[in-house]
Amino acid sequence: MADLLVVGSVALDSVTTPFGQVTEVLGGSATYFSYAASFFTDVKVVAVVGEDFPKAHLAALKDRGVDLSGLQITHGQTFRWVGEYGFDLNEAKTLDTRLNVFANFRPSLSGAHKKIPFLFLANIDPELQLEVLRQVERPQLVALDTMNFWIEGKRQALLGVLAEVDVLLINDAEARQLAREPNVIKAARAILGMGPRTVVVKRGEYGSLMVSDGSFFFVPAYPMESVLDPTGAGDTFAGGFMGHLAREGRTDLDSVRRAIVFGSVMASFTVEDFSLNRLLHLKADEIERRYASFQDLVRFEI
Repeated sequence: MADLLVVGSVALDSVTTPFGQVTEVLGGSATYFSYAASFFTDVKVVAVVGEDFPKAHLAALKDRGVDLSGLQITHGQTFRWVGEYGFDLNEAKTLDTRLNVFANFRPSLSGAHKKIPFLFLANIDPELQLEVLRQVERPQLVALDTMNFWIEGKRQALLGVLAEVDVLLINDAEARQLAREPNVIKAARAILGMGPRTVVVKRGEYGSLMVSDGSFFFVPAYPMESVLDPTGAGDTFAGGFMGHLAREGRTDLDSVRRAIVFGSVMASFTVEDFSLNRLLHLKADEIERRYASFQDLVRFEI
């Protein structure tokens, strides 16, 4: 089992869906990622919060064994995001974003962090992602997430960091935008030419697909009857994906395929409640049972 490092955001979210509303709950890409990954391996977080960040949220992460030695607590207010969803839960509408202390975030890795073999660069400015890559010492695997804001506003910086990573995790709309190609599969293949050796496209309720050199793999989403809040599902997917790879300490194609299924499993739990509420009560045996259910879901006889 290998250690895993995530660099990203820890935030306070206010979210409205057709099924409820929450205000200033625990959120952020590094938060969802690290909590999900902690079910598989030891995970360390590099992020920043303000002095107003609730101690109860820190305790929730520490109770899961998440290493917060890289979490900076600085003067000012914590990053906040306000969003809402309609009945199409695949797309969030951002109502307000206040970067606060996150606006001046400059990730600085400790000596121990620089040697960690598995690295996930969560959805932050690609210039910061590149700064992190300049600090690490030959990791076994680097994966990256991004979003439409960076694809549109900092394309050249994003292309620069993509040339140096192993895996890109991205949703289908962002894949099309990045590749400037309407077909998702063609878009993923075009992105391979930008540097990553593997592209994983997250498609929400429609599942996820992986395209690598000479290989294609598709996984449906776990069929859910109760979806309350999809916030953080993509980051939780990434946590399950990277957590499993770090647990195995392998990056071969079969391991990547299993990792995608574990990512889908973790995301399926997240959407069952708001914030990290479902994950806070999740047990390891529930993960294994749902993974087995996934196998039954896609098994068929020839």
